[in-house]
Amino acid sequence: MTRAPRTRDALLGLTGLALVVAVVQLLPTLGLVDPAYLPPATEMFSALAREVTEASFWTQLGETLRGWAIGLAAAMVAGVLAGIVIGSVDFLRKLTASTIEFLRPIPSVALIPLVVLIYGSKPASALVLVVYASFWQVLVQVLYGVADVDPVVRDTARSYRFSRRALVRRVIWPTALPYVLTGFRLAAAVALILEITAELVIGVPGLGNAIGVAQSSGAVALTYALVIVVGLVGVAVNLGARTIERRALHWHASIRRDL
Repeated sequence: MTRAPRTRDALLGLTGLALVVAVVQLLPTLGLVDPAYLPPATEMFSALAREVTEASFWTQLGETLRGWAIGLAAAMVAGVLAGIVIGSVDFLRKLTASTIEFLRPIPSVALIPLVVLIYGSKPASALVLVVYASFWQVLVQVLYGVADVDPVVRDTARSYRFSRRALVRRVIWPTALPYVLTGFRLAAAVALILEITAELVIGVPGLGNAIGVAQSSGAVALTYALVIVVGLVGVAVNLGARTIERRALHWHASIRRDL
């Protein structure tokens, strides 16, 4: 994609965002919505401006990002290793197919009572939920990637007596890498959702917990301001994941078409 279409898309995105802010400002101002439930956008941004001057805000943001990063890293390592091992062995793939399809649809929030029972409101509870939800995103993508390896190329490598390590590094990994990065992008978003959910529901320290405290204390504008921060973090996570994907796959046809 050339620079002009990117600029046009960015401007359209900003225009859409400005329209949403204008609607949020007008609805309570015109009396169409009770300001007690939806304060004007100016009040939200004022609350946000005050909040970012507090040291506690940055501590909570750091706790959320730390929990997200650790959980995502653990899910990536476990998902990639398990995906390559299971996907490379036909027996293991058939043996685990039913188990994966059974466990994967279970929502992580359904595990909240269990992790609270085991870890209480400690960060370990959020970590378990984040890893569980993100792991499946990575594992399934890696399994698709390993299955996409050309059987002729695989058999040729074996006929040349490639070691298992060489087979993974020179044949499986280049084919699976686009799938791994897709799994990374999906897992990054899921990990953030589960981290915020765990903080909000369980009370693990972080932005989610701050949102719960603001809501229960009646600080409506601050509640919306913190939600805006979570949205901005989500945008940053998505942009970061896409940047990593583009740089790691600069040689891939799907990325070269977008350049």
